[in-house]
Amino acid sequence: MLEIVGRIRRMFDLDADPLQIAAALAGDPLLGPSVRARPGLRVPGAWDPFETCVRAILGQQVSVRAATTFAGRLVEAFGVPSPAPVEGLTRVFPKPELLASAALEKIGLTRSRAESIRCVARSAQVLRERPESLEGLVDRLRTLPGVGPWTAHYLAMRAFGEVDAFPSGDLVLRKAAREQLPASLEQRSTAWRPWRAYAAMHLWSSRSLPLEPSHDRAVAI
Repeated sequence: MLEIVGRIRRMFDLDADPLQIAAALAGDPLLGPSVRARPGLRVPGAWDPFETCVRAILGQQVSVRAATTFAGRLVEAFGVPSPAPVEGLTRVFPKPELLASAALEKIGLTRSRAESIRCVARSAQVLRERPESLEGLVDRLRTLPGVGPWTAHYLAMRAFGEVDAFPSGDLVLRKAAREQLPASLEQRSTAWRPWRAYAAMHLWSSRSLPLEPSHDRAVAI
């Protein structure tokens, strides 16, 4: 029961201190309007690091819609029936041992992406061990096939609750920050330490749900 409670707390980022995070980020000219308009914005967690890793690989260089479609196909083809099915949720995400040799190409994946997922499934132990530092975690995650800097930092944010993880290579983040190069955004993000994961959430949110100018002014007063 305690393990389940802990996972739920991580999924909803319930141990975050919104006031402390806001105090650190609200003064930034880029993040400030979003911090004031979206108080308490949290980093959504994940129930299982392996599932999150597979979904991240499925989402590389494709739209969110395409990634969701592939994930649905994967669960339908290789998932197991839920022991307590409810409407809309009848199958459980497959365990690593079920995907280690699965013919993933049949759901429409390229051979290279399918092989990346099979290799991750065979090396899933890496996702069960957590080094003490963010740098150590990112380095360890990058030993997995198909996991580069973006995916490693994304996993660190979502699956491991690393509050300073920051996927500076993300195209949407670069557009939101008006930085063309990952290195430039990485440099700029040093001002947001140690809360860069929350900075990323504000930048992503500002692109998906732009602030109304009048609302932004009202909140900022």
